[in-house]
This record gives sequence, structure tokens and C-alpha cells, in this order.
Amino acid sequence: MNRMRRRSSLLTLLAIAFVVTAIWVNTTSFAEGSWQAQWLPLFFGVSALNFMLRAAVPLILGALCGILCERSGIVNIGIEGMMLTGAFAGFVAKVATNHWPLYASLSVSVVAAMAAGGLMGLLHALFSIRFRMDQIISGTVLIILAMGLTAYLYDRDAVAQGKFTAVAIPFLSDIPVIGEVLFTNPPITYIALILVAVVHVALFHTRWGLRTRAVGEHPGAADTMGVNVNAYRYMNTIIGGMLAGLAGGFLVLEAVGQFQEGMTAGRGFISLAAVIFGNWTPFGAMTASMLFGYTQALQNELLLAGVAGIPRQFVSMIPYVVTIIAVAGLVGRVRPPAASGKVYNKDGQQ
Repeated sequence: MNRMRRRSSLLTLLAIAFVVTAIWVNTTSFAEGSWQAQWLPLFFGVSALNFMLRAAVPLILGALCGILCERSGIVNIGIEGMMLTGAFAGFVAKVATNHWPLYASLSVSVVAAMAAGGLMGLLHALFSIRFRMDQIISGTVLIILAMGLTAYLYDRDAVAQGKFTAVAIPFLSDIPVIGEVLFTNPPITYIALILVAVVHVALFHTRWGLRTRAVGEHPGAADTMGVNVNAYRYMNTIIGGMLAGLAGGFLVLEAVGQFQEGMTAGRGFISLAAVIFGNWTPFGAMTASMLFGYTQALQNELLLAGVAGIPRQFVSMIPYVVTIIAVAGLVGRVRPPAASGKVYNKDGQQ
């Protein structure tokens, strides 16, 4: 526990140092042609910070999905499939309602994306709880199903017209650097950040959260106290699927504006890494998602700058290498919920 607190304190200090440095870089005039003017904006410029947040949003939502599932005892490596299904459902709904007023069409598409993700969550829960399938295999099936189904049904001639645009929050958006990065964003970005706080409060400060954590740690004891273990697992897996579907909806309805085959591109697996790095807590997972999002932003900035002498392939590896290093460095140092991945029977046998 003390080790985790020290790590959390260190991460908080690093985050504060990063924010202070970013503000300094973006409010200071450097001599033209100096190394500061050439390199510091690549790492701390508003462009890089905006890209970091955009890259982090689907990871945050995917990580919240993983947290809700694993806190209730369900291992979910199918986040990638839930995201992809949500993205496709949001795209189909947007194409079907292109003739509607823009925000009405986008709102219906968000609901469709979340509903599709929730259905995938229900399917994962059925496989894992009702049919007692190995949860790793169940998650893998969801990914394969989503990839095959969306590729088969995708109409390449269909076009989604319009996407969410940035909405500036009065007064807060006027804050130098921070206002431009955090308070001038489209709606799903705000929703993702708000959901981090909502899930944290729900998990650690409500009866539902206490029961969810009890189900994930010691389902037998929870059952003894009258908690319906499998009902909570169904509930959390479906809600988690809805959040993963929203992550996919973000890609189509806010980031790209169009569906592409396999457009999740491993984000579901990076979300799982954020869950582990964040020690199965919402704010920890958000911090990890920001870190992984920053590596993607750095990759993007370096590719756009065309850094001489470094092959593009090596630059493109940065987000995945950092993810591997981050997770590998925590092996044996973090503990998942004790009953995660274990089937629970009413007679108390796991």
C-alpha cells in the first residue's frame, strides 16, 4: 500500500511538473532558430497537448470499461471488439440519419454506439457467466467477431456527414494553455473526463461500488451478505461495454468523422495496459491513458517534423514500446481483484 501511495505521489508530481513546463514553453518567446524554439514545442506545444488529449479519450473510456468489468470479477480483453462494434454502429446510425439536424443525428449515433457496445458486453457476460467459458477466450471471440462482422457489413460508399465540433466553456477556455487544451473540446471529450470522476465516486463512495468491489474480491462473502454476485457481474460488464462502445463512437463521431476497417488499431489493448498501470482505479487509469496518449502525440509531432536520421518506422513504434515497458515494469507490483476471471457458482465453489 505504501509503495502504491509513493508511486501515486510521484506520478502526481510528474504531472504537475509537466503542466508547469507546458505553460512555460507556450508563454515564453524563444530566440528564433534556437534549440528551444525548435524542440520544446514538439514536446510541450499546444498542438501536442491537444493531440495527447484526443488520443487519450478512447483509452480513458476503454480503461473505465476494463475497471468496471474486472472490479466485479470479469476479465475483459474484448474491449477492442466492443470499441470497434460501437464505432461501426455509430457510423451506421449517422449515415442513416444524415438528413436529420446535425446534433440530433449525432446524439442518436452516440446512443447507437453505446447500445452496440452494451450488447457486446452482454454477450461477453453470457459467455463468461452463463456458459462458463474461459474469459480470455470469450474476449478473443468478441474481437474476432467484431472485426469480421464490421468488415463484412461495411459499405465503402457510405459517408457520414458531419461530426461533433469543439465547444468552448466560457471563462475557463480563456485560461492560457490549459483553457485551450482542456476547456475547448467537443462533447464526448468532456463526457469522458467527467465519467472518470463519476466512476471513481461510484466505485469508492457508494453502496453499489462497495458491492461491486466485494463481488470482485470475495464473491462468496458477498453472496453470504445477500449480494447477487452474477447480477452485479452482468450489470458491470454491460455498463463497461457501453463505455467501450462510446469510445468507438468517439473515433467516428468526434475524431475521424468516418468509419474505417480496424480503426481501433489496438486501442482496446492499450486501454487494458492503462487499467493495470493505473492499478484498477479511474484516476490512475486516466493518468496512464494520458501518458500513452502523449506518446502518440509525440509520435505524430516527430513524424510531421520529419526528424532527420530517424526512420519513420522507429518513430511509429514509440506508443507501443512505452506501453510494453510501462506494463512490464509493474509485473509483480500490482494486484488485480482477487476473484477476477473466476467463475462463481451459487454453492460457493469457484
